[in-house]
Amino acid sequence: MIMISQTLRDARRYEDAMAQNITPLERPEFHLSPKVGWMNDPNGFSYYKNKFHLFYQYYPYDAQWGPMHWGHAVSEDLLRWEYLPAAIAPDMPYDYVGCFSGSAITLPDGKQLFMYTSVRREAQPGGGVRDIQTQSLAVGDGMDYEKDVRNPILTVNDMPENSSPFDFRDPKMWKCEDGTYRCVIVNDRADGTGGRILLYRSEDGFNWEFESVMLSNDGRFGKMWECPDFFTLDGKDVVLVSPQDMLPKDFEYHNGDGTLCLIGKFDEETKTFIPEKDQAVDYGIDYYAMQTVEAPDGRRIMIGWMQNWDTCANNRIPKGKWFGQMSLPRELSIKDGRLIQKPIREIENLRTNKTEYKNVAFEDVIRLDGVDGRCVDMEITLRPADAQNIYKKFAVRFAQNDTYHTAVSFRPYESVLKIDRKFSGSRRAIIHQRRSLVNSENGEIKLRLILDRFSAEIFVNDGEHVMTATIYTDLEADGISFFADGKVEMDVTKYELKF
Repeated sequence: MIMISQTLRDARRYEDAMAQNITPLERPEFHLSPKVGWMNDPNGFSYYKNKFHLFYQYYPYDAQWGPMHWGHAVSEDLLRWEYLPAAIAPDMPYDYVGCFSGSAITLPDGKQLFMYTSVRREAQPGGGVRDIQTQSLAVGDGMDYEKDVRNPILTVNDMPENSSPFDFRDPKMWKCEDGTYRCVIVNDRADGTGGRILLYRSEDGFNWEFESVMLSNDGRFGKMWECPDFFTLDGKDVVLVSPQDMLPKDFEYHNGDGTLCLIGKFDEETKTFIPEKDQAVDYGIDYYAMQTVEAPDGRRIMIGWMQNWDTCANNRIPKGKWFGQMSLPRELSIKDGRLIQKPIREIENLRTNKTEYKNVAFEDVIRLDGVDGRCVDMEITLRPADAQNIYKKFAVRFAQNDTYHTAVSFRPYESVLKIDRKFSGSRRAIIHQRRSLVNSENGEIKLRLILDRFSAEIFVNDGEHVMTATIYTDLEADGISFFADGKVEMDVTKYELKF
């Protein structure tokens, strides 16, 4: 029998009581939000006992960051989520500051194993107090989890030379074909010169040994890294990581704390990863700390925290009963050396009330009957009405009324797509715009816009680029309009999305 600590029992009682005060209309329709309180990074994204399990960084007692717990939800289709009780809480001497991000795998005996970053506070020889990050384990049955008596199982003693004990976090485990286990963990050098990914190996999932520095940041991609993932996809090896303090490069990496995808090859002899291509994962405003899972049908599915640290710091966010939501899960593939992301196909099961227009020619502003709403899946195919005179700008505005709107605009001569939420109702000086260089020939472009009350995700040219943003616009603002500077022709297919 698994013993539940008083700290975890208190958290479970609190979340059950307070969740009753949140109505379904106060939440997204099909994006996961916290049961109560605060949510950030996805954790332990896994398929276990015939359901997808998603855990998340969680502070139930307030809608802002606090000592991290693991929230828990399950789904059969990654859209309809059922809340389960909080999985773990900061209730041990080695993790009382917080149970930070980690991952989950299934053991041969059918139990589920967590590895998470356990954080405690320690006085330093030179004075002051610092958070010490270690890795710990917990085993459970999909509902209740018991922490390993040997915790923490990875400490500063298990790191290579020149490693920081203050930045050692976010383990991502997987099972290898030979039955052994591997894990990647991010770490900063002791001299603070940049993040790297450490590779660990285990025979049983419980006893781990350092294998290599799999990948080092050369200073090009920010400073410290967070939330690593590693997998093989379409014949290529892929590293996902969330770098902090990024400097932009052309139209890439504009988010400061952003996202990075490296496509390349893992060298089995040296146990190192050799990058060949790099790109941002999301080109919008709100996307971080993504994690993937391999579904039973072989799909690689990714989900991320749909938020930006710079916009939720210093109380810049509206106060409410909850904060934070996960992105729409995305199916991943590699095409022409690029990560392709598409909405999970299950979302098509939510489509209803189809509205379709073909060959709509216009300039200036147009509205279309039946094209509105805040839970919407809309596909737009755009082309010039006159190939000899390409339009200067196109925009679709949504979550719109006489006061508010958010816009996605495209300038064909620059081939630049922009998302802009400065008129979405925000009263704070948060990030409002992001631009991306996209592929377009003669002003033709395909957009797929998915809205879910408080967010927008724009998939460009069948997933070549994705731009994500959260919005806090009053739900009464549900209009959609189209603008063109010059003559355009477009096809529009719009569905309502609901259970």
